[in-house]
Amino acid sequence: MKSKLAAFAFITLAHAQALPQFEVASVKVNKSGNGVAGGCHGIDSKYAPGQIAAAPPLGRCVITAGRLGHLIGIAWQLNLMALIQGGPDWVMQGYDRFDIQAEAANPTGTTEAQLRSMLQGALIDRFQLKFHRQTVERPGFALVIAKNGPRLKPSQAPDVVFDFGGQFKPMPGRPATLTARKYSMARLAQLVANVRQQPVVDKTGLTGDFDFTLDWDEDQGPTIETALQEQLGLKLERQKVPVDLFVIDSAQQPSAN
Repeated sequence: MKSKLAAFAFITLAHAQALPQFEVASVKVNKSGNGVAGGCHGIDSKYAPGQIAAAPPLGRCVITAGRLGHLIGIAWQLNLMALIQGGPDWVMQGYDRFDIQAEAANPTGTTEAQLRSMLQGALIDRFQLKFHRQTVERPGFALVIAKNGPRLKPSQAPDVVFDFGGQFKPMPGRPATLTARKYSMARLAQLVANVRQQPVVDKTGLTGDFDFTLDWDEDQGPTIETALQEQLGLKLERQKVPVDLFVIDSAQQPSAN
């Protein structure tokens, strides 16, 4: 058993060393009591009008007041915190939050995916993070085409645009309007998963990108499920769907920079 764990630790360390690295990066304890904010800004990052002012400087990952679970979610693009399992209690709950300030060596030539890879390496290194991935089936939804067919307009937009009417993201208990341009069904499934806090997979079979507006209100109606069917000709079907879990085997509090 020890030999297997040692081999796994070596693979995790080798993976971190193979990832691209930031020119400079700092991890500091956050005592503010605020909620998590921030992300990574690459040359291909897309921001809605209401998000631009809060975006990190180009070529940087700037995240404040994030638990390790939040940081992992950003680095590995996990749209549901329920996809992260295992590890010490402080990873997902409690008062242990951190600020990350990190900059690429070439800010004007680094993509968002490259910045996330750098962030992955930094988390593996600073938190001594060891993990594995596991695919399981869980109750969730499939996004499919409704009986009367889709009501979607093929996109002519040059870039991806997503605007929540001045909000940074849909807020629980508030009406939401998504104005989307050059939006894929996979991206829409991810949005619905965020709203429902359950896994959603795209099974529409629709390829390409689309322009649409979607209005919903989970409290007063229509719910996002009803809005999808009435406004876009899509629906959610309950079924077991494959879920890719991020399982933390061990993690440690980072040492001071």
